This record gives sequence, C-alpha cells and structure tokens, in this order.
Amino acid sequence: MKNNANLLNELTKGIWKENPIFVISLGLCPTIAVTSSMTNAIGMGLASMFVLVCSNLIISLIRNIVPNAVRIPSFIVVIATFVTILDKLVQAYMPALSASLGIFIPLIVVNCIILGRAEAFACKNSPIASIFDGIGMGLGFTIALSLIAFFRELLGDGALLGYKIPFFADAPALIMIMPPGGFIVFGLLIALKRNYDLKGKFTK
Repeated sequence: MKNNANLLNELTKGIWKENPIFVISLGLCPTIAVTSSMTNAIGMGLASMFVLVCSNLIISLIRNIVPNAVRIPSFIVVIATFVTILDKLVQAYMPALSASLGIFIPLIVVNCIILGRAEAFACKNSPIASIFDGIGMGLGFTIALSLIAFFRELLGDGALLGYKIPFFADAPALIMIMPPGGFIVFGLLIALKRNYDLKGKFTK
C-alpha cells in the first residue's frame, strides 16, 4: 500500500504541487511560443511527455553504470535519441503538426523539464517510479500548456481547436495570440494558482 501511495504521489505531484510551468517555471520558451492554439499546445505537451517517460526510464536503468564524470552528456544523448525518434514519427504521421510546431520539437532536447527530471529524479530512483514521475510531469506540462492556449486562442482568435466560437469570433483581442498575450495569461494563471494555494494554507 505504501509503494502504491508513493507511486500515486509521483504521478500527481507534477499536475499541481510541482507543476513544471506554474510552480517550477521550467520550459517557458515553448510555453509562450506554442500556446497560441490548443492544437499546438496539446501536441507539444504530449510530445514532451513521451520524451520524459522514455528518457526517465532509460536513465533510471543505466544510472548505476554511467560514470559520474559523463553523467550529463549521457543524459543528453538518451534524451536526444528519443527526440529524434519522436520528430521522425511526427513528420511521417502528423505532418501538419510537425509543420506547425517546427523547430520546437527538436528543441525538446534542451527543454529544462526533461534534463531537470533526469538529474533530479530518474538518476536517483527506480525505473517504475521514474516512469510515474515522467507521466505526472508530462501531464502537468500538457495541462498547463492547454490551459494557457485555451484563453489565448479563445480571446485572441475567437476559436477553440480551430473552430470559431460565436461572440468571441466577432471581436478577438489579437494581442492575446502574440507573445505579450502569452505572458499576460501566464502571469494571471500563476497568480490565481498562488492565491488558491495560499488560501488553502490559511484555512488549515
């Protein structure tokens, strides 16, 4: 039961308590760049989760045989391998998404979330726990991207997932699909989460 509880905690912590965007503030470059539409946000989130889970698993498996002096380069090679596989698969089977996300799929290699979880968690924990950590952090990243994209696409383009929404489509606020709009939504959502967390603490 204790092990199950620990695995559940690893799965859920990335969604709220240690959300990579709203709490740890990692991966902010793709956060602002790809959240002008929900399609791009969901695609980037799922792509990052795939790399997180696979790289966490392999790094956890090899953690005891990799010399400390080449630990980080080894992690980057593992991450880059899965990013390359992902990039080719997306190009082959989802060309529209590949064209839309462009360079941001290859740039997952240098996403701080991926390397950060490899260094902070996967190289110190079991493969199963590392898989759950990758899923949790990937879900948290995907949810955060999707939430930001929801407001940006709705207010800035008057649409959701490419479908026009009555009323919002009549007079969209174009600034919301531009980088300043991304920072505005990002900042407001962080403030709301922080306010909710503080209120929760005060009521305990």
